Amino acid sequence: MPSLFDPIQLGAIAAPNRILMAPLTRARATRDHVPTPLMVDYYRQRASAGLIISEATGISRQGLGWPYAPGLWSEQQVEAWKPVTDAVHEAGGRIVAQLWHMGRLVHPAVTGEAPVSSSPIAAPGHAHTYEGNKDYPTPRALEVAEIPHLLDTYAHAARNAIAAGFDGVQIHAANGYLIDEFLRDGVNQRSDDYGGSADNRVRLLREVTGTVVDAIGADRTAVRLSPNGETQGTDDGDPASLFPVAARALDALGIAFLELRELTPQGTYGSSDVPRQSPLIRQHFKGPLILNSDYTKESAQAAIDSGVADGIAFGRPFLANPDLVERLRIDAPLNDWDPKTFYTQGAEGYTDYPALETVA
Repeated sequence: MPSLFDPIQLGAIAAPNRILMAPLTRARATRDHVPTPLMVDYYRQRASAGLIISEATGISRQGLGWPYAPGLWSEQQVEAWKPVTDAVHEAGGRIVAQLWHMGRLVHPAVTGEAPVSSSPIAAPGHAHTYEGNKDYPTPRALEVAEIPHLLDTYAHAARNAIAAGFDGVQIHAANGYLIDEFLRDGVNQRSDDYGGSADNRVRLLREVTGTVVDAIGADRTAVRLSPNGETQGTDDGDPASLFPVAARALDALGIAFLELRELTPQGTYGSSDVPRQSPLIRQHFKGPLILNSDYTKESAQAAIDSGVADGIAFGRPFLANPDLVERLRIDAPLNDWDPKTFYTQGAEGYTDYPALETVA
């Protein structure tokens, strides 16, 4: 079996190791969702990852409800991303853009319009807005007639990502956002062709992915799913029946890789007693499978040794350790992360985490 430090081919991307940087929302863009020079330094510092998956990046104003998160729908955003991707490539790295539509998890105070979802069911908890936390409003159900336009926005954002210098894209279909709200029956109460059976609920995922594949190629298209347990109010009553259908659909499209964020009973940022679905998904998806959530070096290698995982995506450890790959390679201690600076707008807790040579 390969080690974490062996190369892997992810579609068109030749990754030098199997330690991926997971997508991490950091809120360092402008209020108009334009990347900033501070983001250039942040991503450059982490270029030793086998592959960087960017922070979630909005495909449209409708779908981006997180303050100070970046987008990929305008020419200004494309131009501002170019120094980021250039810096990663100059440092020897690879980076894909995660394409994000937040669905019902937005607030009109941020987007300027009512949220959409599979069904008119409000999310629990509070939306993060420029004016502080606000209750999530009840979304309106996305109409079937609106779906072609939605697909166009995904294709436009994917083409913009390539124009901005990204090596590919990852479609965010996890964590209770729009596509996940169509996938899982806890939110999807539709009675049309996008609701009811597992095959119907997978339809939007299949159409979005197929559209992006047509736009930029299957070998530069990836997907993220969260197949076990509740996330931000979205859950499914029978994931073992749903996610094999999704896995087969993605396998047929020949995507570059599939990443799974799987909760554990002892999870630090979300937990679940629902069994991991990755062994089942592995039976139906033959491409590279990347696992994510609360992995250590030892458990990551064990997942690869088991034959279920081909690589592991690390989130918070990469946030606090820009040289995570080298630290894992030589078993160096890791910096602790500071949750208070996860979503602030400055360099503190963003580009000031020390690398090993700085510590020495």
